[in-house]
Amino acid sequence: MPAPFRTVLATQTFPGVIAFPSFVVSAIEASGIDRIERLSAGIDQFDPFSDEHDAFAISILADSHQLSFDSEGRIMLPEVLREHAGITEQAAFVGRGATFQVWEPDAFRGYQEDARKRAREERGNLRLDGGTGGAPAA
Repeated sequence: MPAPFRTVLATQTFPGVIAFPSFVVSAIEASGIDRIERLSAGIDQFDPFSDEHDAFAISILADSHQLSFDSEGRIMLPEVLREHAGITEQAAFVGRGATFQVWEPDAFRGYQEDARKRAREERGNLRLDGGTGGAPAA
């Protein structure tokens, strides 16, 4: 686990990460336990017997893995997560603000190229929240 990621996670109540297979891309979604607890609370806002509650609870919470750091700050990705992301030898850790993803490096490069293309096309919609130097929010 890269040191900058560990530094942020060190302030949380669990010394490690929570990881689950992304249901959007072929990557592993991961964050600290505090974020997963907030996500769980968000899922609990749905009617507990609704299809939405079931879909998110099964897709995120039921497939989550609590991964502790070892003495050198490493985590072991379970086989089921590695298979989902196609990770064999190497992994790319990709920061996404409060969360991060773990990708097979070649798959991430392809996804990143597509994302950059979409970002260029949508660059006029990006706003700075409360800062200066950007266009005012619409």
